[in-house]
Amino acid sequence: MNKGSLIHISRRKEISWWRAWLVRLAAIALALILCGIITFFATGLNPISFYAAMIDGSFGTSRRIWMLLQNMAILLCISVALAPAFRMRFWNLGGDGQALMGALGAAASMILLGDKVPNWLLILIMTVAAVLFGAVWAFIPAFFKAKWNTNETLFTLMMNYVAVQLVAFFVIIWEVPKGAGKIGIINQNTNAGWFPQVGGSKYLLNVIIAVLITVIMYVYMKYTKHGYEVAVVGESEPTARYAGINVKNVVVRTMVLSGALCGVAGLLLVGGTDHTLTTTLIDGRGFTGVMVAWLAKFNPIYMALTGFLIVFLQRGSAEITTMFTLNQSYGDIITGIILFFVIGCEFFLNYQIHFRKSHKEVA
Repeated sequence: MNKGSLIHISRRKEISWWRAWLVRLAAIALALILCGIITFFATGLNPISFYAAMIDGSFGTSRRIWMLLQNMAILLCISVALAPAFRMRFWNLGGDGQALMGALGAAASMILLGDKVPNWLLILIMTVAAVLFGAVWAFIPAFFKAKWNTNETLFTLMMNYVAVQLVAFFVIIWEVPKGAGKIGIINQNTNAGWFPQVGGSKYLLNVIIAVLITVIMYVYMKYTKHGYEVAVVGESEPTARYAGINVKNVVVRTMVLSGALCGVAGLLLVGGTDHTLTTTLIDGRGFTGVMVAWLAKFNPIYMALTGFLIVFLQRGSAEITTMFTLNQSYGDIITGIILFFVIGCEFFLNYQIHFRKSHKEVA
């Protein structure tokens, strides 16, 4: 008697996009049901009021809605920036550092040139500086990867820590007042370098810029020659070389683009909303952006949906811990469970599980 394996896993044929999103929505629904059950038995709270608080935390007031959109815009900008590098299988974990360097470039321009040039010219200089700083910070690991095949994961990760220390150094130089340990609001009296408000909101311009970057990157990755080369390099470097693609140039070019867009995210924070510079300004969005990009299969349009889910969960979990005086960790646990279901469903979108019945073979 031969016993075969009772479980067999095979790769699933590609399914339609709408079926895939139905599976994802079903996973979210199951996660919410499980979280409701856990909440009821662990805290005695009504799950409905629990989820109502999460919704209220994001949509309860117009300010909360704008904060949700602002957080989405920054996260989306960084996620879209990371997408081409990951599509190329260059594991860029340096989004935090690249965005922080962009913020440093923008802040330096505001502080050093705030009272010396017209505001429109200052904003232009800030933009160039932020893009340049972010691009250079991404160029360094890309160059070493292309030249000596270094480990890009460790390289980009360590560059984050260098960026944090650089920002900490300049914060001490520019701190106001001396000894305060922080810069404070830059050009608060003159508003030099502050982005103009659009539609009466200081967040709308950031949202518009993030949407434009998303659409442009979608077109770039799907319909341009450079986007095609990125996809080919990601599928197989030997195939790319056989097709006449200069892999080293593609690696450097793509990473420079990725860093430049991360720099734009730093610019939006300094010039558009926060008007200051701190070592925690990016707040880990470079790492969160990796998850957003991966869940969206590196499709910039879908990243708007996955980015919304992440930001909604973050703001909702913060609201429930405040409203129900729960430990902050409880909100993180709920967020983690939901994300576990969302990420786990990707396995079932890519693979099938077959159950086999054991049978006897006559010798």
